[in-house]
Amino acid sequence: MNNSILKNYYIDLGIDEKVFDYCEAAEEKLKKRFEKADRIAEMNQIKVIKAMQDAGFAESHLYGSTGYGYNDLGRDTLEKIYANVFHTEDALVRQQITCGTHALYIALAGNLRPGDEILSVAGKVYDTLLGVIGVREEKGSLYEYGITYRQVDLLPDGSWDYEGIKNAINEKTKIIEIQRSKGYDVRRSLPVEAIGDIIKYVKSIKPDVICMVDNCYGEFVETLEPSDVGADMVVGSLIKNPGGGLAPIGGYICGTKECVENAAVRLTTPGLGKEVGASLGITRQFAQGLFLAPTVTAAALKGALFASEIYESLGFKTIPGAREERADIIQSVEFGNPELVKAFCEGIQAAAPVDSFVTPIPWEMPGYDSDVIMAAGAFVSGSSIELSADAPMKEPYAVYFQGGLTYPHAKFGIMMSLQKIVEKKLLVW
Repeated sequence: MNNSILKNYYIDLGIDEKVFDYCEAAEEKLKKRFEKADRIAEMNQIKVIKAMQDAGFAESHLYGSTGYGYNDLGRDTLEKIYANVFHTEDALVRQQITCGTHALYIALAGNLRPGDEILSVAGKVYDTLLGVIGVREEKGSLYEYGITYRQVDLLPDGSWDYEGIKNAINEKTKIIEIQRSKGYDVRRSLPVEAIGDIIKYVKSIKPDVICMVDNCYGEFVETLEPSDVGADMVVGSLIKNPGGGLAPIGGYICGTKECVENAAVRLTTPGLGKEVGASLGITRQFAQGLFLAPTVTAAALKGALFASEIYESLGFKTIPGAREERADIIQSVEFGNPELVKAFCEGIQAAAPVDSFVTPIPWEMPGYDSDVIMAAGAFVSGSSIELSADAPMKEPYAVYFQGGLTYPHAKFGIMMSLQKIVEKKLLVW
């Protein structure tokens, strides 16, 4: 390939030659990491194909139902496919689940009763879940229904506080909540092996406790999922990894038959559960998105690796570091400066195929305890498997980058983020 032609394309899009050369040199260091990501994608792709074939997925399943949605074979078969992929007894995969937080609420509320307690063993849960459990006062929270919440923080080195967890488990503990991704925290995300270790530990203390994993951003990053290592429920959003960029809405809950049935009753109504919920012709997008998800996730993972390599080499703290193993697609860069955060997000937005002309600004976003800036020119509004970045405007002023339906797009976004920082003279070369 003629590299000068490629360089001219980037220059036409506003990338300085110096920025281009710097990023190309960084990319050269990542070839072996990229090869590993591609091999994981290959293994997960075959797993998804096998899951579809084992479920007997047919063309007739691509068409939807209306009204009550009784006997929707496409919807029901897609849920069999998800159960096959995650190696669980059952699955709930619905467009009536509006987002990841909604999926988590359904999983929790369906499986908890007044007097029960949730124990988070990986520290504070994601910001939007704080209102669900009642840490932040919200109408209709689980706390209003007599359900309590406690947490045990990870140790300073990011490992489990086994003693603290043992002391926190009591007769009221019904669900152990494990958030795989870091959220708006500076901790490292949790690999599947580590999740398996803590599930085994808590089950040795209280065998009947339900272990629920917030799997958002982690699907298909590794060859195993938390349900392969003992999780009773894995929960996520379809406008993240498993939707493959095609799902326009939706969420999933995979797990034991009892846990999934309890969640389905909370989603719809007692007595009906999974039997209702018309697919409205969306099964095709859900199924094709899942089919593409392993390679789309690999593209996003490569973008995260590229971002870490670029910004770590410039002296910024990145989590994970450029040489560390990955548990999700999120890459955080700790800038310590709000202007750097804004410039980074402006660059991501400027690289978007949709709304590239928009300048992102911080705003008071519902569910968060500080102003948040978000950059996302996406085909699906809010889809964070597409190229996006967001940051709470508070110390340590860390930005969280994720997504990219293709690696070249993710690469361009990171190059443009650096370009904006250089243009604003916020970086001394």
